[in-house]
Amino acid sequence: MPSFSSRKPVISQCDSPDDRQEAARQAAAEPVPAPVVAAAVPGAPMFLDRDHSILGFNERVFDWAVRTDVPLLERLRYLCIVSSNLDEFFEVRAAAHLTAAKSGEGKGVYTEASFVALASKAHDLVARQYSLYNDSLVPEFARHGIRIVSHGERSAAQRSWVHEYFMREVRPLLIPVGLDPAHPFPQVANKSLNFIVRLHGHDAFGRKNEVAIVKVPRALPRLVRMPPRLAAKGESLFVSLSSIIRAHLDDLFPGREVTEFSQFRVTRHSDLALDEEDVRNLRTALRQGLQHRHYGQAVRLEVSAGCSQFLSRFLLEQFDLPEPALYRVHGPVNLVRLTQLVDLVNDPALLFPAWRSAWPRQLVPGVSIMEQLGKRDVLMHQPFESFDGLLAFLREAVNDPQVLVIKQTIYRTGADSELMDLLTEAVRRGKEVMAVVELKARFDEEANINWAEALESIGAQVVYGVVGLKTHAKMLLVTRREGRQLRRYGHLSTGNYNVRTARLYTDLSYLTADEDTTADMDGVFNHLASQNRPPKLRKLLLAPFHLQRRMIEKIEQVGLAASRGEDARIVAKMNALTDEALMRALIVAGQRGARIDLIVRGACMLAAQVPGVTDNIRVRSVIGRFLEHTRVFYFRAGSEEDLYLSSADWMNRNMMRRVELAWPVTEPRLRRQIVDECLVAYLHDDRDAWTLNPDGTYARAPHPEDGQGAQAALMVRYGPPVPVARVEQQGT
Repeated sequence: MPSFSSRKPVISQCDSPDDRQEAARQAAAEPVPAPVVAAAVPGAPMFLDRDHSILGFNERVFDWAVRTDVPLLERLRYLCIVSSNLDEFFEVRAAAHLTAAKSGEGKGVYTEASFVALASKAHDLVARQYSLYNDSLVPEFARHGIRIVSHGERSAAQRSWVHEYFMREVRPLLIPVGLDPAHPFPQVANKSLNFIVRLHGHDAFGRKNEVAIVKVPRALPRLVRMPPRLAAKGESLFVSLSSIIRAHLDDLFPGREVTEFSQFRVTRHSDLALDEEDVRNLRTALRQGLQHRHYGQAVRLEVSAGCSQFLSRFLLEQFDLPEPALYRVHGPVNLVRLTQLVDLVNDPALLFPAWRSAWPRQLVPGVSIMEQLGKRDVLMHQPFESFDGLLAFLREAVNDPQVLVIKQTIYRTGADSELMDLLTEAVRRGKEVMAVVELKARFDEEANINWAEALESIGAQVVYGVVGLKTHAKMLLVTRREGRQLRRYGHLSTGNYNVRTARLYTDLSYLTADEDTTADMDGVFNHLASQNRPPKLRKLLLAPFHLQRRMIEKIEQVGLAASRGEDARIVAKMNALTDEALMRALIVAGQRGARIDLIVRGACMLAAQVPGVTDNIRVRSVIGRFLEHTRVFYFRAGSEEDLYLSSADWMNRNMMRRVELAWPVTEPRLRRQIVDECLVAYLHDDRDAWTLNPDGTYARAPHPEDGQGAQAALMVRYGPPVPVARVEQQGT
């Protein structure tokens, strides 16, 4: 393969990666606030705090909501994505900090100070979210004739319609609960919308129980479109569910006076914890655990900005939360549900131009895919190329009478999956189907349990991986009789078997009939089913057995080459970098002279460009229209070059607590494509790439509106040909 620096990038007319990154640092304007440095790592160089780094990633996503060159509905979508990400952050990462704060813990990773610092950063981001929504997005929507009409803004006719809607659709589903010893504070589900009300006067029994709770069912839509007859010409008017209920609280408490009220929403710790060694049936235990997930430890409380001290203190006491866990917001407490507005408006002028993934270039339509794989390996780059290529491969296998066995891992396939329907059809056609279903895929447990039960009910062999580990590897293996022999055809991927996310995430799919690779895949499937020791693998790297060690060996080889004065280069693209062993190896290699570029979308604990420590390590994060999800690892030590694709990020959980795969790409044609499209293009990105500074802050790209972005370039490469007339216009 040609040397890395000689590659012709997808993005043309660029300076060298080094020059472009230096320009990015110099031209960057306002840096994102710095992650806190973790100082308690004995004998280690500077590492950044993981949780602050996660919040920093959401700062970068939030920037897309701020950018005025982004279409209006897409800006709202990014704002809601940040809210959704924050929900998951609190559900998964906040409990340990909160528990430490309650106990007054002062030492270790989780302390009272760590809780206060995280809460401060989260409060700042939430405040900026609502400021952007109220001060920028709402006025901009109004200029386009799109308004969410508050009670005070409604005309008499609009109020009459809202009242009728409330009485017909909402009131029958609400159960106001007055609190007293016989009616204790009700169980409030995770992230549900609720109202707390303070009442004056006496109830039907002459008692002064002054606090009541109204739980709002999830089945009710959070936004409702008003009829066109109630809007001016060209206007689209909506009303929020919280506003509808707020305007009719008096109707819920006849004979009482509502003196104070607030909407509220509690976020709960939702990471399921099971002692897998102590359960007889993992599926049954998980299903039981799912019933309790909505009522875990409270970690965050959101209320209206105008919520009184009396009501907020009352709620904090009920949920056993300290003051920093209270978030007063100027708008709906469930901001993420505003994604419904994107669907209700659905104006193409306010959205990104529709992207239609192309049929994979390396697959000839109408020709047997397995026949094509007999001649060469095939790479598919999603979402620029369509997931339909993979579905076509599986569909061909299902319909081929010579195919005897289909084996597949299932991690996040979704509740409605054509792929799972194909596996079901394969069983019905008499093929042996083995599905390794990961029941513990966070927040996809229920869908995976349902698929496991459905497949088992028709005779498929379903296994749940290995006790204590998550099966995160993505592989599909087809065994076909060809004459007197059996031949295997395999698919490996950096991403999930999920049709929806395949349109939104960047991933690489790899189809092959290589004997060594497919034999390794079969060995891994047998290992997962039998739990015997894995066989000696010829090409695949398997976590938790070999992957981390082999990556460290590759890093060390590059470092040794650098110390000998040879070419030494590492370029690695991943979603997160938090594994200490890998970070230490990178630091040593960099100090020996290796040039290291890391493209890390999310959390990165390795501080870059720290004088005397990580001078030769540069880190950038690309946030674009699609969610970056590919994992690509390139190593050059002298004349030796290695390129791997993987399902794993460089995190300790991926290396030691999951079943993961990495595989080498050896075909020159595919190696060039991967280096060009997934590494070089991203190192030359001066539009969507953020650069990590020595102090842990991120500097935004120098040209966020008119620069050259890797994703945009790939859309041009894979999109329809540009009309000649348009090219001439651009050239004038």
